[in-house]
Order: sequence, then C-alpha cells, then structure tokens
Amino acid sequence: MNTTGLMLLRSPVLSVPHAFTTRRGGVSAGAFASYEGAGLNLDDREDNPADVAENRRRVTEALGFKAAQVARLNQIHGVDVLEAHSAGVQTADALVSCTPGLLLAIGTADCYPILLADEDAGIIGAAHAGWKGTLGQISVRTVEAMTRLGATPGNIKVAVGPGICGARYGVSAEVAGQFRAAGMADAVITVDGSQHLDLAGANRAGLLAAGLLPEHIWVSGRCSTEDDFYSYRRDSGRTGRMWAVIGLPAATGQGA
Repeated sequence: MNTTGLMLLRSPVLSVPHAFTTRRGGVSAGAFASYEGAGLNLDDREDNPADVAENRRRVTEALGFKAAQVARLNQIHGVDVLEAHSAGVQTADALVSCTPGLLLAIGTADCYPILLADEDAGIIGAAHAGWKGTLGQISVRTVEAMTRLGATPGNIKVAVGPGICGARYGVSAEVAGQFRAAGMADAVITVDGSQHLDLAGANRAGLLAAGLLPEHIWVSGRCSTEDDFYSYRRDSGRTGRMWAVIGLPAATGQGA
C-alpha cells in the first residue's frame, strides 16, 4: 500500500512486475467505491471515465509502467489465447507476450485471474478463468501458447489471484455435470447439499497436469466476495472490476 491508499496483492513466486488489485486506493464513487471510501474500479463501462483513468494511472505507475503501455482484452468467457505485441484491446480471454515494456491486464469480479511467467525466457501470460474458461482449460492453453514462444513448462511460475471461492460458488446440476464429464469431478464440491465449483483448485490441477511444478504455483486463497474486492455475484451485477497485471520491464535505454 502506498501513500494514496493503493492496496495491491503480489505473489512470492513471481519476480517480474505484477499485481492483483483490490477495490481500495482509487477515486471511484457510488457503486464502485470501497467500504472505506473511494474505490479502485478499473472498468469504464458504467463508471466515470475520468475516475477510471486515474485509477489505471495509479496502478500502472505503481508497477513502473504507464496506462498507455497496457495490453488488455474484451473478455468473452472463451478459450482463445492471443499474443500481445503492443498496447491496445483484443478480443479473447488470455494474452501472452515476450515484448518488454508492455503490461498485460485481465479484468475480473469473481472469475479467476491467472498470471504466468517464464522469467528466464522472458515470456509472460495472463488468463481470465471463469467456469467456462476453466472447463475449456484456458490456463493450460496459455501455457501451451507460452511454450510456442519458447517457454518451458517446468520453468513457468504461476500466480492465481482472488476469485469466487468454492464455498460461495453454487452452480446448477448441468454445469456441475459438464465438469464431471470433462474429467474434472474433483472441482465439484457439495456445500449444504448444493453443488459448488472450486475453480481455483481446478485450474491448479490443470497446470500440474501440464507439467508445472507444484512449488511454482501460488494460489492467493482470497475470495472475491470478501469486502476488499469487487464481486459480480455478491453485488447483483452492479459492481466494478479488479485488474491482474503482469509485465516485462522495458529494455535498458528504451524508457517506460
């Protein structure tokens, strides 16, 4: 947390610039505020665009980047993984890159943000994993895309940020059945007689099966329904968005 009250979460397994934002430390008001004051909403679809721009500036500068250096996504709950060469917006649910001076961003408000890096190879990734993305192995697809760029699965380190925890994520029998049919029955848990999904556990299992080392996978253990975060389900659809961001520092002499 810095002097503006910015509250960012970081993983001990990643050394490259990265962070998972919370709802604290911004300037957004109303439905996008935090429980302690103004909020750090990073989505401008309903919020005041000037407030969101200031929030983005605070986050990116805290990591040594500028808002103009962000590559982000129009997320559609799919399984496509794209390579980012420059700042801007593409349509998919995961990005990979080997471009220094570029910050990849994933937006969430219950889905899981997943940040990945093979720091030796200089290759990073960021994925958005809701139930559809998790079912479609979006995290594994991101590892595969990084591998095509030259990463080695055994060298990839992963941080899984805050998302809706299994205890709070009840789903229909149909959705639970799709996970069982896909060989992901361990992701289906029973809570008070209802079927729930453990998306964090499902993504971790997929990453292990893809060849990542258990000591290279960090799961925050934080639930997005906690007060520190924005939650679409808790707030009945009227809420802000957090960002998960990861970047490679600009090459010496390139400038940020």
